[in-house]
Amino acid sequence: MTQPKTAFRFPFLRFIFSLLLPLAGQTLCVADLPDVNFDTSKPGQVAMTVGSQPVAVYVYQEKGSPITRPYFAHVCVPGGIQVTRNHPPIEGQDLSDHGNYHPGIWMSFGDISGSDYWRLAARTEHVKFVEQPASEPGRGTFTVLNRYLDQHDPSKVVCKEIARYTLAVRPEGYLILWDSTFFSDHEFYFGDQEEMGLGFRVATPLRVDKKSRKFPNVAPGNGSILDAKGRKNGKEIWGNASDWCDYSGTLQGKRVGITLFCNPDNFRPSWFHARDYGLLEANPFGRDAFDKGEISQVVVKPGEKFRLRYGLLLHATPGNISTDLELAYSDYLNITGN
Repeated sequence: MTQPKTAFRFPFLRFIFSLLLPLAGQTLCVADLPDVNFDTSKPGQVAMTVGSQPVAVYVYQEKGSPITRPYFAHVCVPGGIQVTRNHPPIEGQDLSDHGNYHPGIWMSFGDISGSDYWRLAARTEHVKFVEQPASEPGRGTFTVLNRYLDQHDPSKVVCKEIARYTLAVRPEGYLILWDSTFFSDHEFYFGDQEEMGLGFRVATPLRVDKKSRKFPNVAPGNGSILDAKGRKNGKEIWGNASDWCDYSGTLQGKRVGITLFCNPDNFRPSWFHARDYGLLEANPFGRDAFDKGEISQVVVKPGEKFRLRYGLLLHATPGNISTDLELAYSDYLNITGN
């Protein structure tokens, strides 16, 4: 597939990265890179910025909230344009369906050993920071320990997760590296549903749908979905596997969006749950749900570690120029050692 013309959001990085891209898997110490900052002053939150520009808020504890799992909200591309739906949705401006299920970016599962975390019937509980938020020019990381409580007996733990999040400034935008490892001292399994994996909900104007019967007063969307094989929008992409999938559109005169990168070292390729109303999710578990074979049950035995890795590119370019997603995916593979 021929890629359109590309623009760098940070012009001063063009020459630097042309020299350093072959070393992308190594630590880059470039004094001119903007600082990645973490603000932990608000309880239960980590606010992420690059320089003075907002990127996202990681919410891990929210007293009294109906949302029972961690998530990233108010996610912005370079330049500060928000590309995830307002949280909570704004009446008259946003589609308000799945208001609590789709708060921004999240990883969750409709079935782990019979407990439903995606639909908030069971709780994913933040335990502690394994690594406190730490940053350097162009890069910042923090690591958390979560535990998945049994839906029917919350005193029991189904499994635990160590999740490492890295925010890196890259030539094509901001890159979030998502690295989750699941384990337990007893056997557990991942079931087979559409709602299993890493997902995000784009800002309402970025959706594909031009109109909504349920929300007729909301302005039409101008976005599109594209995968690595050239398939477009929900009808072509839903249920198919791809190295990456992008959801983007136009806001404030810029072409902006989020691209979800799948790591080839995951146990299985991810099928995409793509919806024209604004949802995109990478799901390696829903074999039967996506009509790709018999029902899947991925069993993790005591003492085993089960790892899932993805990348999320937050990109913005002038309205007539598109991000080079193949180049960005190659960069992601270099960074992650692939």
